[in-house]
Amino acid sequence: MATVGNKGADQFLPAKLTLPALRAAASRCQGCELYRDATQTVFGDGIPDARFMLVGEEPGDQEDKRGEPFVGPAGHVLDRALREAGIDRSAVYLTNAVKHFKFEPRGKRRIHRPPTVAEIEACRPWLEQEMRLVDPEVTIILGATAARALLGPGFKVTEQRGEVIPREGDAVYVPTVHPSAVLRADDRDKAYADFLADIKIAAGIHGKPARKARRSAR
Repeated sequence: MATVGNKGADQFLPAKLTLPALRAAASRCQGCELYRDATQTVFGDGIPDARFMLVGEEPGDQEDKRGEPFVGPAGHVLDRALREAGIDRSAVYLTNAVKHFKFEPRGKRRIHRPPTVAEIEACRPWLEQEMRLVDPEVTIILGATAARALLGPGFKVTEQRGEVIPREGDAVYVPTVHPSAVLRADDRDKAYADFLADIKIAAGIHGKPARKARRSAR
């Protein structure tokens, strides 16, 4: 079989740009090599006019098997933070910058590997259309891969997490770490508290927020 390479998802976009049409088209995407080993495309999920949109990196093992975003261990951390911040998960839109699971087989396990810049770029058309159609008031960026896709390679989540960053009109981004970083942290309690504080900043945004607001202490 010929090598696909990272030719990009543009050619797989449907003529009618709606979320259901995008989901159906993405299930057939071969815009990069990741589709070969993944079980399925994991497209975004949630209400189409959500006020909050959360963008992560890529599906994990459980997401790949179930075809839904954020249903694995990191998703459980996110669920807890959303609940404690007062955001109803059933009223948000969840997606990832990359729609296929990238992994390294290790015995019976599949170990997550981060996507390359080329893979992020290849998948960008799906995310761009999701952003356009949902048009959320608040986009919570979860981790460096999502930040790169939405804010460019120069953005540093570790330095700018918790900031309220203008998107367009009155819409904003709020970047934070990926919830999987909480699970990897040596001090999980502190890592979770910091993560929750960022989510609470997003939850507290109403109408026209103060731009570049940042919590004074962690």
